[in-house]
Amino acid sequence: MTQEMQNTMSSSSRQDVFNLPVNTDLMFTNHKNIYKQSIEKRQRKLLQKISFIRPFLHENETILCVTTGCSPASLIEQFLTGWIIYSLKRSLFIFTNERVFHIPTKYDISYRNSIAQILYADCRSIIIKGRNLVAEYKNGKKEKFFYLAENKKIKSMLQQMPLEGQTSPTLERTHLCPRCTNTLIKDQYICPTCSLDFKNKEQTRRISVIYPGGGYFYTGHPLLGIADAITETYLMVLVITASIAAISGIAENIPVVVLLGIILALEKVLTVYHSNHFIKEFIPKDRSIEMLTTIPEGQSPEQVAPEPKPEEILSASWRSS
Repeated sequence: MTQEMQNTMSSSSRQDVFNLPVNTDLMFTNHKNIYKQSIEKRQRKLLQKISFIRPFLHENETILCVTTGCSPASLIEQFLTGWIIYSLKRSLFIFTNERVFHIPTKYDISYRNSIAQILYADCRSIIIKGRNLVAEYKNGKKEKFFYLAENKKIKSMLQQMPLEGQTSPTLERTHLCPRCTNTLIKDQYICPTCSLDFKNKEQTRRISVIYPGGGYFYTGHPLLGIADAITETYLMVLVITASIAAISGIAENIPVVVLLGIILALEKVLTVYHSNHFIKEFIPKDRSIEMLTTIPEGQSPEQVAPEPKPEEILSASWRSS
């Protein structure tokens, strides 16, 4: 880290803004470290959106920048969904002196009780390419986050950020429990510390197959659910109509029934595919989450906020495969 960066990240630059520890020397300036009133106005507006982050911050952790962007989306998701995927994947990004908080949000950038972290120490590299944030983790995995605002300032900031310190067992982006703030285990949809339940893939698949648009409604995407429900219902009506005609002796309708059946099946598969990706964001079953302020009965302080052991992570991954 350069001497300039050390100075700008020093405690003398730390102030409380909306009860959040903020480095105003970085947050309210541009990539050339020049104060801009427009930047301060924009950052203050975003800070008001992230009041929930306070319990997640460590004692000496300071917020350096807040911005908007999009969660990772596979090529298949982008191809099948088109531009709407970037609306569905809207996210907030909070850069601190220790990590990046990735927060999948609703359409209006409001908190949906889903939060993940990228520790700088877990990264082999974390850089801005164009408007994308690219994180290459020390476990060999790589993720790309799309359309970040404030990209020039973040690029300059990350270039001087040391990728060192205490790593996590997974060496990649990990999700945190919105109730107790502790680390969650991949594909294990219950918090190992406070037992908060999250929506799971099995239930998602079942609802997606049985109900038109059900997977999207279950994962909290009602607009997409309505559109999908209308499409599936229309296809089902066509399949039933063509089937009745085929049973009545019109042989020409048999290929039509098969074709429409395939299209309906593909629509169901697409719903399951998208819904499973949303489930990975750890969506709580209970919409109203209250932060834990006391240690659950029967647990010692050492039992609260434990990091998952590597063997637990491997075991969870094995069970899900």
